Amino acid sequence: MLKIHNSLGRTKQDFVPMRAGEARMYVCGMTVYDYCHLGHARVLVVFDIVRRWLRASGYRVTYVRNVTDIDDKIIRRAAENGESTDALTTRFIRYMEEDAAALGVEPPDQEPRATRYVPQMLDMIARLETKGLAYQAPSGDVNFAVRRFPGYGKLSGKSLDELRAGERVEVDTAKEDPLDFVLWKRSKPEEPRWPSRWGEGRPGWHIECSAMGCTLLGEHFDIHGGGQDLQFPHHENEIAQSEGANGVPFVNYWMHNGFVRVDEEKMSKSLGNFFTVRDILKKFDPEVVRFFILRAHYRSPLNYSDVHMEDAKSALARLYTALKETKPGKVEVDWSEPHAQRFKEAMDDDFGTPEVVAVLFDLANRVNAGEKALAPQLRALGGVLGLLQRDAQEFLQGGREERWITEAIEARAAARKRKDFAEADRIRQALLDKGIVLEDKAGATTWRRL
Repeated sequence: MLKIHNSLGRTKQDFVPMRAGEARMYVCGMTVYDYCHLGHARVLVVFDIVRRWLRASGYRVTYVRNVTDIDDKIIRRAAENGESTDALTTRFIRYMEEDAAALGVEPPDQEPRATRYVPQMLDMIARLETKGLAYQAPSGDVNFAVRRFPGYGKLSGKSLDELRAGERVEVDTAKEDPLDFVLWKRSKPEEPRWPSRWGEGRPGWHIECSAMGCTLLGEHFDIHGGGQDLQFPHHENEIAQSEGANGVPFVNYWMHNGFVRVDEEKMSKSLGNFFTVRDILKKFDPEVVRFFILRAHYRSPLNYSDVHMEDAKSALARLYTALKETKPGKVEVDWSEPHAQRFKEAMDDDFGTPEVVAVLFDLANRVNAGEKALAPQLRALGGVLGLLQRDAQEFLQGGREERWITEAIEARAAARKRKDFAEADRIRQALLDKGIVLEDKAGATTWRRL
């Protein structure tokens, strides 16, 4: 049985879906005012893997990943650029989709934009106010009254007194309590606005995911995911809003992926130590980036450096080397085969991709040792993770045929034909110095990049 580490309770738990054979999952997506960085890529890839494994396990999966297309950062960036928030967010949604596609991330079943769900947000805020869990402050904002909701802090595992003393609490004299958070913000004159019973304004960040999740998946669903940084306060606040408004449990399993780190610090735009997906893809193949992400367990920190990326590149090349004599194509996994059984056991243990990668290497070693019949199984298992589906030679050559390499190989062949072996060796070494490895087999010469 699949076990998932549930942040709500901080233990691994058997996954028991609410509806037999069906899994409903919501993941917090991007705030679209800039290019995606590697931290965003990790969220995209991790929950793409989760969805793929749920589907491979026989579940009908409904996957919702939202887009935040209205917030303070978006408004500020649009003003700096002299453009509308809609023009800004539309552009960066397109860039995000391009990055996700490059990384082999399949589109979600639903990708709601916050600005298209404002009526549902207003309805939820009204219900919270009716139940005494929300109030309008003198500033015009509508706030959630944290101390009126029993159980606040159950996801983060912190008491109200601990949260009150925390540095994250924003001090706002318009709030009844410093812990209270905004549901509806009174708009400034130059900001986007929507009409409401509390005056013209715009939604707070937290309410959007509650409204979209409940609208598209129901008031109570299976899995909610996102980055570790969202556990508090964002997801904690989602629970309070949703359960406060609906009177039923919100989500059964909470999943949080670990941070991407650079020099032992979290990668983030605020720290200025981030690498955009686009910049990384200028240096590394997208499949290498995907492989780099899933080599680490999703809950562990992921340490980024060019050295680690180069290591991932070499490791993935070793897997593709075992596939050089097979052609790409749809291959079904033989789940009765021992490697596939180990693969399944690892994935069922909270999506244990590091062990899964070890299984792939064991298979590759067997193929390279002469058990060629296992090559289709290696390709099929890789396909479960969105890997190893390309022509091996195309990957090993860096995805492109270089004319200068071909010409060098032809010159070397001519040198060997006239028995000028010193020149042939010189050409081989010159190519090797440029990262090109030649392999002679069965009268033909192929090449790959180091």
